[in-house]
Amino acid sequence: MYESAKIFSGTATRYLAEKIAANSGERLGEVTVSRFSDGEFQPSFEETVRGELVFIVQSTFPPSDNLFELLMMVDAAKRASAKRIVAVMPYFGFARQDRKDKPRVSIGAKLVANMLTAAGVDRIICMDLHADQIQGFFEVPVDHLFASSIFLPHIKEMGLPNLLMAAPDTGGTKRASAYAKHLGVDMAICYKQRKVANQVESMTLIGDVKGKDVVLVDDMIDTAGTLTKAADMMMEQGASSVRAVCTHAVLSGQACERIQSSALTELIVTDTIPISEAKRAATDKIKQLSVAQLFADVIKRVRNHESISSHFIIA
Repeated sequence: MYESAKIFSGTATRYLAEKIAANSGERLGEVTVSRFSDGEFQPSFEETVRGELVFIVQSTFPPSDNLFELLMMVDAAKRASAKRIVAVMPYFGFARQDRKDKPRVSIGAKLVANMLTAAGVDRIICMDLHADQIQGFFEVPVDHLFASSIFLPHIKEMGLPNLLMAAPDTGGTKRASAYAKHLGVDMAICYKQRKVANQVESMTLIGDVKGKDVVLVDDMIDTAGTLTKAADMMMEQGASSVRAVCTHAVLSGQACERIQSSALTELIVTDTIPISEAKRAATDKIKQLSVAQLFADVIKRVRNHESISSHFIIA
């Protein structure tokens, strides 16, 4: 059963949506965003979506306008009588706020889930959530894809002679362990302590990295403080080389400068978040792999009501 569908894009993720549509053999739908002098904006579908399965591609990285634009597009599609609405969110913003880690704070990820559901979303497709349990915040199906299906073949192609997988912090232990198990290699873990958010106070290495070609794995890289500190420490303890694979290239603040001056040989990321020319100019160590084919295939399977479990290589 092949369901009639259209693919649309928010402003922030059009660069990726165009590649997804091309890989799907589809034309990207027409959307305009009217902007007012005070900053208010209004998205509008410039073609009919009545009775259609509508896919809206939009990552919700800062600013929050990207999230609100997605919500407004979902609302517009619902009011235009779309049959079903699927939010394709390669990067799910606010995912780090998945619990109350201190008194009197919001659970931002749950709030975003509530807003998407209230707007009229029927399904979510996302990649490498910061915490798997965020799927449970939704009352609609969530297809949680893993960048491991892209990273693992690339790691194998690199042919590193003494490969060792590593987690930059204890929160990434499960992910690094899954990679290590799949590749049949050992792993190491970095234990870090923070005074404040985005600032590492101290770090300890658990495991032997001497003579190893280390690959650090994480779901995102923000300020790059943890990752670069871990890479430097591993080289000091005898590692032959240190690389990193991170799904979401947030790269805020002085991240690119830290990466360039660190012991990292290479940082491999996906295109769930765009990398500006200024960031590219700040470092030549970043390699970007595209998730377009993966999302295109999942969209095709959703349209055909087929299983997508083959894309869940590892967590």
